[in-house]
Amino acid sequence: MNSNETSPPSSRPDRLDTQLIRVLYLVLQEKSVSRAADRLGITQPAVSSSLKRLRELTGDQLLVRTRNGMTPTERAMSMMEPLRRALDGIDEVLDRATPFEPRRTTRSLGVGAPDYFDAFFLSNLSATLRSEAPNARLNIRSLSLDIDFERLLEDGDIDVVLGNWPNPPDYLRTLPLFDDEVVCLVNNRHPFAKRGEIKDAEYLKAHHLAPVPYAGGVRGAIDEHLHKLGHRRDIRVSLPYFHVAPYVLTTTDLVFTTGRRFAEPFAKMLPLTVIPAPLGFPPLRFYQLWHERTHESDAARWLRERISAQVKASR
Repeated sequence: MNSNETSPPSSRPDRLDTQLIRVLYLVLQEKSVSRAADRLGITQPAVSSSLKRLRELTGDQLLVRTRNGMTPTERAMSMMEPLRRALDGIDEVLDRATPFEPRRTTRSLGVGAPDYFDAFFLSNLSATLRSEAPNARLNIRSLSLDIDFERLLEDGDIDVVLGNWPNPPDYLRTLPLFDDEVVCLVNNRHPFAKRGEIKDAEYLKAHHLAPVPYAGGVRGAIDEHLHKLGHRRDIRVSLPYFHVAPYVLTTTDLVFTTGRRFAEPFAKMLPLTVIPAPLGFPPLRFYQLWHERTHESDAARWLRERISAQVKASR
């Protein structure tokens, strides 16, 4: 054979298949084999095996250990954008080529939501999806300050976010879910509970419990309303999780301002009282958010419809 001739395809190294591309992208994005395995829904040894093969195919370490944990190599970082474009194209082809059938799909469906929804919604949504799409994987990501939900939507790592920011990002699509009355939740022994009301001045002088914001740089609906009135509440305890707040109230004199849908189930289980909120709080408005990249996806559209139907059924 002439030395200038190109080698036949059969003699070239194995090419990257779809699963290897997905593994490589997530390992580099997460900088962690374990976190990539969780998102892929496979075992850590399976991801490690794929990473070993990827290192052989690329001739690069891809991920190396540093003082701060694992970090991608320079060459690996240069692959990130091409990998993302490749996965976008693959997902688009598959969405168009294969009709979406809930009972047959093995697709991962991603939902980002604050744990505010745990008590009355997410468990029921999980049951609905297990019934209607038994082979699908539901990946619920709890929103927090270290979760960049906009990036997750843009990258397609989650399909929809549930939120109640006063001003959601205007480049995302939105669909209203429900409005919820703002109330205060306090210990049964609290003077406010005995009287059944809180005056405006009392609310502003009270000591409050509040969850930390779950979006960086975004003021929550409660504090946004107070800010517009020129007030601030005296927050003495901040918590990373909504569902921990009611238990803290049982042993303190703190006031927790939240939605009625969240408060009432806990008031039935614990020695707590729900009181109307003062200061004319408008209802908390909840909605779905999604990126344009999944707007035409049959699977993502089906998920959004199931979420809307579940909220309607739980009213």
